[in-house]
Amino acid sequence: MLNQVAQAKECVVLLHGLARTADSMKALEKRLALEGYTVVNVDYPSRKYPIETLAEIAVGQSIEECTKKSATKINFVTHSLGGILVRVYLKSNRRDDIGRVVMLGPPNQGSEVVDNLKNALGFELLNGPAGMQLGTKSSDIPKSLGPVNFDLGVIAGTQSINLILSTFIPGQNDGKVSVESAKVKGMHDFVTLPTTHPFMMKNAAVIDQTVYFLQHGQFKQN
Repeated sequence: MLNQVAQAKECVVLLHGLARTADSMKALEKRLALEGYTVVNVDYPSRKYPIETLAEIAVGQSIEECTKKSATKINFVTHSLGGILVRVYLKSNRRDDIGRVVMLGPPNQGSEVVDNLKNALGFELLNGPAGMQLGTKSSDIPKSLGPVNFDLGVIAGTQSINLILSTFIPGQNDGKVSVESAKVKGMHDFVTLPTTHPFMMKNAAVIDQTVYFLQHGQFKQN
């Protein structure tokens, strides 16, 4: 009971991935609410604006929402693009109330899928300007951000349901992001799980590890 009272003072912001909605984070939202956290599940127009604008919309507004709820600490759980938005926002906005961050399948070093398909017919239409910025080149957003300076845990998937896209990606991957590309300098912990990119935020093991990191600052060792 005491633990839940303490966690109620903490806000957890959920940020979905590219071309998804807040509904994709519902399983996490329900579990975190049961754990006693105040949860803000953000729905943002991921295909409408470039990453810099989305960071202000999604991260900036969600922080305001947490503040309105009298949260003393603000945590983040992100899927895919959502993690990049947090990195972009926190790079230029220093805050003392940021707690822990868990990123699920983040393209922290970019995705080779974007490198190979960004010029394909219909790619920008389907993925928007933000999708065009998620390659692995030095000119792409992920490679321009540098090390993280917040308490970060990263979960990478090792299974793919899109074998065509996986042919573009070196090594183990989740169908969109490689295990190596999910890593970033400065992260506090890292774990791989047998799950796929589109469904990892609904995976029971992923959810359990997410909650554990938020509570303990490290992932549970099996």
